[in-house]
Parts: sequence; C-alpha cells; structure tokens
Amino acid sequence: MRLLFLLFAWAITCLFSVANPGKSKLSKRTRADSTITQIIDQFNHRFAPDKRTAIFQIDAYQQKGQLILTGKTNLIGAKSFLLERLKAEKLEIIDQIKTLPSPDLGGKTWGLVEVSVCNIRYSPRHSGEMASQALMGTPVRILEREDNGWLLIQTPDNYIAWVDRGAITGITTSQYEQWKAKAKVIFTRSYGFVYSEPNEDSQTVSDMVAGCIVELRAENDFFYEVLLPDNRLGYIAKKEASMYNNWVSNLKITDDALVKTAKRLMGVPYLWGGTSFKGVDCSGFTKTVYFLNGILLPRDASQQVMIGETIDKNGNWGNLKEGDLLFFGEKREDGSERVVHVGMWIGNNEFIHASDKVRIGSMNPSESNYDEYNSKRYLRAKRILKTNMQGLIKLKPNGIYQ
Repeated sequence: MRLLFLLFAWAITCLFSVANPGKSKLSKRTRADSTITQIIDQFNHRFAPDKRTAIFQIDAYQQKGQLILTGKTNLIGAKSFLLERLKAEKLEIIDQIKTLPSPDLGGKTWGLVEVSVCNIRYSPRHSGEMASQALMGTPVRILEREDNGWLLIQTPDNYIAWVDRGAITGITTSQYEQWKAKAKVIFTRSYGFVYSEPNEDSQTVSDMVAGCIVELRAENDFFYEVLLPDNRLGYIAKKEASMYNNWVSNLKITDDALVKTAKRLMGVPYLWGGTSFKGVDCSGFTKTVYFLNGILLPRDASQQVMIGETIDKNGNWGNLKEGDLLFFGEKREDGSERVVHVGMWIGNNEFIHASDKVRIGSMNPSESNYDEYNSKRYLRAKRILKTNMQGLIKLKPNGIYQ
C-alpha cells in the first residue's frame, strides 16, 4: 500500500513539473551566498545610506554557476562599481538591474509641477501616506511610471516618492533647459490666484501659494501674463508677485528676514507631509521659511539636524540667534539621538514651530506660552546661516529655476 502511495505521489510530481515548466526551472534559483549579499549590503550602506534620497534595491540569486542580479537603482555609478567588484568572485554575472530613470518614460525624465501644491506620497496611490509637497513650477526628476500612471519622482532636495500623474507635466532634458532659459515670475503673497483676464473679478485659472514659479509671457502696469507648466495662460497681479531673477538677486538672508517669514505662517494648520501655506508639518515649516529666503533645506527633521553648526546642547538660550533651528526628540542609552521635531528660534526665549498649527512657544517657565513638553525633550540647536552651508542648496539666478 505504501509503495502504491509513493508511486502515485511520484506521478503527480512529474505531471505538475510538465504542466509548470517555468516554476520547476525557477526552483533551481537560490539566494546568493553570504559573501555576495555582504558585498551588496556594503555598497548599499556606502552609496544609499538614506533611502529617502537614493535607490539601491538589488537582490542576488545563483543558478547554474551564474550570478543573477535583479532590482533597481538610480545610482548608475554605484551599480558600475558593484559589477566590477562582483567580477572578482569569478562568477558569470547576469545583469537584470533596472536603471532609473526608466527607458519606458520615452525620454521625458523631467517634470514640472503644474498645480499650486502637489502632494507627494510614499506609495503610488491616493490613500498612501503623504511624504512631502512640491509647489507649482518645481522641476523634478521622473524616475519611473507605474501602470496606474503614478510617477516616482525626485525633488530638488533629492527626496524620492510618488506623485499622481495629473500633478506633473513630463518634459525632456532639452525642454527643461529651454524652460530654465525663460523669464519667470514667483508668487510672493501667502495665497492667491491666477486669473483668466487681467482683472481680479475674472474667472480663476488656478490657485497659488507663496513660492509658486511660472513662466512670464508679457506684462502691463498691473498684471503679469504667465504660462503655467501645462500651458494654461493666465494673469497674476503684480502686487502679489515678483520677477524671479529680481527676487532671488535681492534676497537678504538675515535673521530678521527669517523671523518675519516664519511669522507670516502663524496659524497655518499642521499637515503631515505639508511644506506650503496650505499646511505644514514641523520640518515642512522650517523648510518653507528658509525656501522663501532663498535656501533649500533637506526635507525631514532627521535630515535637517545633519547640516549647519551645533550651537547648543544644554539649553543655554543666550547662545542662540534668530533663525537657529531647535531639534527635539529622545536620547538613547547608547548616546545616540532620535530626532522627531524641529522649530526655529525667534529670540526672547521663544521659538516658532508647527504643532497642531504654527505657533510660538517659550522656554521660560514663567511665561504663559511655556512649552514644558518640548523643553524636556530638547536635544540641540543648529545654526544654518553664517556657516559653510554644506548640505544646502542656495537659490540663485543660475540654478534650479533659471
């Protein structure tokens, strides 16, 4: 009876193998040995230590003496170095790694944000967690496109996440260079509109927030005629905007200017992932304040803490100047820190930050706005201005937008 059962099982196995030849062949593929995986991990840690700003997702399998590499990366140089290193292992390498930007994009590897505020998410769906935002006119790298149309993009601060295709106009490198050469207008009022006619009573074409950038077509005494990234024409009141080159050339990035900009955002609601006047999270708030003063900060608090010069760790508030960034979180037993919140010092023992809404807190226990919670989890203060600006992008006439 047992023999009959074994023969029956053998027959079923053979039949399944014939019916599923692909699966039988795939079963012979095994994960690469530890030496190979360690090499890949070393390259991953070296070239892509922050997964928010670089992609180096590579897996390795072995099959019949061949090393099969799969996955994707936007670090072409790192991929080349890895292949050279793996050749030393005397294995035949089958390179199936997808290099980004994807060839499927048809050369349109750049994009311009075409809505006032573009929501960027960690996964390619509207229900995905929001990671960040980008304003109209922001140029982004397009890395790949999902079947549902969502685009994986990289913003000027190198942040990588997904965006709905309806928010981005795809363009080629040549078209991007042509766009950069055009005269631009930057919207400077907190919130407003593009109108269909040079008349504020006319139909609106789009809403706008401070920092939106569009192409100039013409102007009269009171309005700029502008072209939006998706070729919509409209008019912006001159009292609400400036020529980009004039604006960026005349910026005086001072402590007072940072405080003035920060207070313009007072009361703006907290929004996870927000970086605009429509809503901000803590690091989105500091990022917006500095951007409107010509400096592009990294996206998250845990990234912002890595730049600038450490001014204080012990709550010696007299060492701080307006515009310094304050970081909050927890200190671990091993001495490391977990940064979860950031605000900006405005003097008089006060800091401004996004918590529920943009508001001002005090480090003085005797004040009515004393922030006991954050004072107890204070970690350090960093100075961004008057340092070597390493890790920052400073806006200028010949830069990202012009």
